[in-house]
Amino acid sequence: MQQQRQKKIPVRRCVGCNAQRPKRELVRIVRSPDGQIGVDLTGKKSGRGAYLCPAAECLAKARKAKRLERALDQPVPEEVYARLAQQIACAEQQAKEAVDDAQ
Repeated sequence: MQQQRQKKIPVRRCVGCNAQRPKRELVRIVRSPDGQIGVDLTGKKSGRGAYLCPAAECLAKARKAKRLERALDQPVPEEVYARLAQQIACAEQQAKEAVDDAQ
């Protein structure tokens, strides 16, 4: 009998809380080859990337300790932090609604 091989799930480390989580659960911030920093929703843009948990605490920790700047080797503009905060708030709201629907 042949055993079915389990698909390998890529794991990445959050720059905020330093926890390892599956890549799909994290938000990717990318510095493109031309130096632009933005949020990568697809996870496939070319460039240097850093990952964050979709939690406001992780974003606050990463911002305070300048971990995103270190990971991307470049200062992160204020609008990127604003966009991240907005996306994290939406993700937290969706998770909360999913828990409420399950009850």
